[in-house]
Amino acid sequence: MADTKQWGGTDFQGLGFEWDPQWVLTGAQKRLQEKLIDLCDKHLRANAIESDQGRIYPRKNFQILAKHGFLGLIVPKSLGGMGENHTAAAMVVETLARYGCASTAMCYTMHLGAVAAAALRHHDNPTLKDILSRLDRDCLIGTLSYSDPETGSHFWYPISSGATETPEGWHVRKKASWTTSGGFADWYIVQTTSPGFDGNYADLTCFLILGDEARYDPSNWNGLGLRGNQSGPLEIDRVVPKARLVGSIGDGARSNDEAVDPFFLLLSSACWSGIALGMIDITKRHTTGKTHKDVGMRVADYPTIQDYVGEAIIDTNAVRSMDFMLARAMDEATNNCDWSIHQKDASYLPRAAYLHWLWQLKFAAAKNVAHVSDKMLHACGGTGYKPDLQIERYLRDGKAGWVMGPTNEVLRQFVGKAALLGFGALDYWNTSVNERVLHNEIKKLDADGKRALAERLLAEAAPKTTGLAA
Repeated sequence: MADTKQWGGTDFQGLGFEWDPQWVLTGAQKRLQEKLIDLCDKHLRANAIESDQGRIYPRKNFQILAKHGFLGLIVPKSLGGMGENHTAAAMVVETLARYGCASTAMCYTMHLGAVAAAALRHHDNPTLKDILSRLDRDCLIGTLSYSDPETGSHFWYPISSGATETPEGWHVRKKASWTTSGGFADWYIVQTTSPGFDGNYADLTCFLILGDEARYDPSNWNGLGLRGNQSGPLEIDRVVPKARLVGSIGDGARSNDEAVDPFFLLLSSACWSGIALGMIDITKRHTTGKTHKDVGMRVADYPTIQDYVGEAIIDTNAVRSMDFMLARAMDEATNNCDWSIHQKDASYLPRAAYLHWLWQLKFAAAKNVAHVSDKMLHACGGTGYKPDLQIERYLRDGKAGWVMGPTNEVLRQFVGKAALLGFGALDYWNTSVNERVLHNEIKKLDADGKRALAERLLAEAAPKTTGLAA
């Protein structure tokens, strides 16, 4: 392994390894990082420009990643994967976003989220084992489809979905408002209300859907940033075989808490930190290389620029430290992402214990990249405003962090509400009555208003009858 960071056969002009928490990585993970930086230099970064300018899905980059075994990063070695852990996954996503292509990093985040959902329940399912064993060999890109057009960033509440059992299998109905890699993925893990749904939106089930079984219009996608990730509406309405059930009926909430959310929050945060670091790298290269001839000073010699960069590094490394701390915590809780620990007990959810920490992480990472992107643009001045420097692309990519569900507004309320009122107050599926608010509103009514309300409630509560009275 090189002692100094290399780019194109010479020393890297951005931040060196002395600003990276290399001590959290094993020797094997450092070699993966070095290989990935080299792939970014030779291929992935150039493809990022193409994806951004033409809204082109980064399949070229995925083919390169598959050739080197990265699609099976967290797949057990027994199925042909690397068998790596959460720390490695965070490092890979951060590296992709920083040195290569943020669209690829986000698509890869969703791929690993789908892999995690499949790996969690693959033990007795030959169909899932087959998919997981062929990820790199056949370059099978996975993704998650959990959003809903009726509920926005409350993606855990799939009103526009459902599933029914048929003699041929499961009739899956799904409408998604945002699906990364939509129409380009080779397989999807989708979440719907369960077969036999009775109005309880906590009763959720996951299914495996193949690429040609989903409907999607790529021309609809035109985002401000992450323009290669092709995230837009997707629809499924078809019968799939019984073996496409992921886990058991009603397992969706457990799968979400143990696999989907932990990996998405950990890795999307790594993506935002990677974008922030990429902008700091560009800023260092530009400001140390540009001189103002009138005063004989480089841009980097101005104290204001030093302040901008210093604050950006400190804040970004604080977020990175939290990311790798949580990755390490989940590594220790799962024997380094050993999926066999879930085989005997489907209710064993060690990662779920860290969800409220992961909420904080995603908020901090998305907030930081928004701040860093503005300051690094200011540091680079008018040159940074032009696409040639590439900081403009990173800035647009980073703006997705705040609004990507769960949005930062949702997450900070989750944290504040849970801390002040307890986790039960979060009421994911809108089933708990806030009696304080209810009584406060009722006392505002006069006698006639209370009487009218009582009559309406009694009418709604009365049992419905059909047919003629005897």
